[in-house]
Amino acid sequence: QVQLVESGGGSVQAGGSLRLSCAASGVTYLDTYDTRCMAWFRQAPGKERERVAAIDSDGWISYADSVKGRFIISKDNAKNTLYLRMDSLEPEDTAMYYCAARSMRCRFGNTFAYWGQGTQVTVSS
Repeated sequence: QVQLVESGGGSVQAGGSLRLSCAASGVTYLDTYDTRCMAWFRQAPGKERERVAAIDSDGWISYADSVKGRFIISKDNAKNTLYLRMDSLEPEDTAMYYCAARSMRCRFGNTFAYWGQGTQVTVSS
């Protein structure tokens, strides 16, 4: 059973940076079948959940238009950890951020089998 634990959230001022981490357990390494696709989602109060970024084991990466050029998704297979580097943060980035994983390639849909508990990011103006 894959377990995901996020960390790194916090409160920053607009223009600041944060790096979120998602530690995966229950897998030998991140590119195993159950975690071929890993992604970051966010959800702000009263808004729908949004996929922020995704990374596939074959190297394919995607970003939401709202974060392109500001956020970078990466992973360290040796540490079984997924990251989201967030720069030039804006108040609109305020949300709960979730890590997710699944076996299906990232290109197809947004249904994920495994989810973390979330980490809060708050950006003040």
